[in-house]
Amino acid sequence: MEGTEAASLLGERSLGPPARFKTYRRRWFLLAVVCLLNCSNAMLWLTFAPVADKTAAYFHISLETVNWLSMVYLLISIPFGLVATWVLDSVGLRCAVVLSAWLNMVGSITRMFSVLKFLSLGSQSYWYLFIGQCFCALAQPLIIFSPTKLAALWFPDHQRATANMIASMANPLGILIANLLSPALVPEGKHIPLTLGIYAVPAVTACALATLGIHEKVPPTPPSASATNSNSQTFFTGLKMLLRNKPYIILAVCFGGGIGMFTCFSALLEQILCEKGYSNDFAGLNGALFTVCGLLGAFLLGMYVDRTRKFIESTKISFCLSALASIIFAVISRFRHQAIMLAITSSVFGFFGFAIYPIAMELAVECSYPVGEGTSTGLIFVASQIEGVILMILLQALTVRVSEDSFSTCALDQDGALDWTIPVLVLAGLCSGMACFYVIFFHTDYKRLHAETISADLAKAEDAATAQVPES
Repeated sequence: MEGTEAASLLGERSLGPPARFKTYRRRWFLLAVVCLLNCSNAMLWLTFAPVADKTAAYFHISLETVNWLSMVYLLISIPFGLVATWVLDSVGLRCAVVLSAWLNMVGSITRMFSVLKFLSLGSQSYWYLFIGQCFCALAQPLIIFSPTKLAALWFPDHQRATANMIASMANPLGILIANLLSPALVPEGKHIPLTLGIYAVPAVTACALATLGIHEKVPPTPPSASATNSNSQTFFTGLKMLLRNKPYIILAVCFGGGIGMFTCFSALLEQILCEKGYSNDFAGLNGALFTVCGLLGAFLLGMYVDRTRKFIESTKISFCLSALASIIFAVISRFRHQAIMLAITSSVFGFFGFAIYPIAMELAVECSYPVGEGTSTGLIFVASQIEGVILMILLQALTVRVSEDSFSTCALDQDGALDWTIPVLVLAGLCSGMACFYVIFFHTDYKRLHAETISADLAKAEDAATAQVPES
């Protein structure tokens, strides 16, 4: 049935022989711009998470208020995520990238107003910081959804997973930079103004490159058969198709939950570790290992899947191993003087967890084809933000106030530090449950690959028929 459906869809448009497909060197420039933009947005998102205690002290606010600087990304992305999917699939990739670049730059500059002494903002300074984060949060869905669309429109089928991996992993690269750079730049709260200025530089650079360097929303000649049908379904038609697609719904719930858990882990890591006596620098190192190993895992898995097309098997194995790592981290993080084990566990957690991300995005397109790439990946991202908000609120609600501990490195407020034992155990349990559900219930056909195989067979048949026609 899947083959019949794919064949009928391809039959609606003449795809022609493979010789009509073409790649352009400027696709690498587009990839570089999207990577820089993705990296910058992630840096702006988690600027304050590794130095939450210093930020709270500098702006005279609570840790919960600091957490809202990260959580606002999740809240704004939920409604705007649907708008972003429409922009990508209806208006085009160029508009999405340029718009996100401007929102990202405006947000990074607005944040700097919060630390300008001559404005004498007083207690209002935090709100400039918050509004800047809101602008950056508006840019995030457009940036996050772009890699799959870029890979589909500009890269041939044997480079799609790799291109998607490179562009998608720029986001955790930004998380890595934030985890390393923020603790290094902010040994004391007085260094926050300089930090905001440094973080604005990549945003301004990405905006200039996107505005001046991107001129086309699609290449003149498509690189693959599926690229010719990239926008074959309207936004609302595609949305209805996705909501009736059982494998896609399972992928959205499980993978969306996984993204939400990784979001919480990245945003709350410093607070989880400081109560047990681990420094901000060590928390930043763990975040860095988490991300570096994730980048390595994503690169290796992306190359493997590009050659084998084993999307399902790769994601199921990686999901299970990341769940196991989350359980080990939840237990070890509750003990002091376990720096080496925590570093190893964070590395394993990142290696298998981040590796799933670009492959699952490609898998979303495979199981939902011919729905537009922006819609299929966008709905998963919206689901992840909803689940991330619920998780962030739940985990913070499950914390327990504890009296001052001589071992704690947290910057304590008047109510004492927070004990994260129950939240991290709950997080590990949810991760394990999601992994089991995904392994048992997720099954699908690779619709896009199947459609391209049919296209290639039809092209070969046309070539054979042409060769058999006698010359007049």
